[in-house]
Amino acid sequence: MATLITGASGFVGLALAEHLLARGEHVMGYDLMPPPPRALKAFAALPGRFDVFTGDVRDAALLTDAVRSLGADRVVALAAITADARRERMTPQSIFEVNVGGALATVSAAAACGVQRVLLGSSGAVYGASGALPGPLDEVLTPLRPEGLYGMSKQTAELAATRLAGLHGIELAIGRLGTCFGPWEAATAVRDTLSAPLQVLALAHEGRTVLLPRTGLRDWLYVRDAAAAMVALLDAPSLNAPNATYNLAAGFEWSVAQWCAQVAARRPDFDWRLATADEMPNVAYYAPYDRASMAIDRLRADTPFAPRFDLVSAASDYLAWDAAGCA
Repeated sequence: MATLITGASGFVGLALAEHLLARGEHVMGYDLMPPPPRALKAFAALPGRFDVFTGDVRDAALLTDAVRSLGADRVVALAAITADARRERMTPQSIFEVNVGGALATVSAAAACGVQRVLLGSSGAVYGASGALPGPLDEVLTPLRPEGLYGMSKQTAELAATRLAGLHGIELAIGRLGTCFGPWEAATAVRDTLSAPLQVLALAHEGRTVLLPRTGLRDWLYVRDAAAAMVALLDAPSLNAPNATYNLAAGFEWSVAQWCAQVAARRPDFDWRLATADEMPNVAYYAPYDRASMAIDRLRADTPFAPRFDLVSAASDYLAWDAAGCA
């Protein structure tokens, strides 16, 4: 099985590539930036084959060349700009050019090469303000009310890619990723909003006290589970067409405060607390509310996916991975 992943040098793309390579599959990573050296070293030790193709996701012709050269069976569209408010002010057009234009170029390339299944990586950000209401967030019933250009671009990409895939007769699955954290996450030129668990680890490395704005309850999704959920959609013999849209989420909640307790249990020098009224928090949640959890009943019904990593197991795995990189 051969899979092309756009945005493969990004956080989730690397996790997905690692998962597929561990199964012995052939993966091509398509990205403007090369994968980090640590990833290349890790991938070389896995049974699968990993190739790198450097290119812009907006270039449909170059993407077509990559898909054709691989002989891809499946294509996964993960290239995206995860924008914060500053980028929205400075370069709003680029967010849509990559997040929407890149999705359309990917579907077009797949169609030109006869690929029958495309997985579009979307985001829970499409729910936007609906996340402030009692959950769970449902793929069909919950209104989409994105609050930022990132969420708006993801909603637009879903609609546009669905239309184009229908015109070409391609089976399109849309995976709305929950809030991911874990191995391979890093600040990059296209990732502005780092997860709270990573922010906590970065402050721990600097020896600084973590000041949380609130406990931060959410259905945090460990990225290895995110990769497993995407593979479950790629492998599924049939999907819930014509609306094959799925929440890719954990199905359970825990708080950033609980995450800090896990870090503290493993790092005696680590200090954290909730910020007082006169203190400035140093961990950003990017919203004044804790977003409702995303329902995964649809995903469970149509695939064998079940999350493997609860808070404790995710903390053990991630902190061991983090420590290995710091050694």
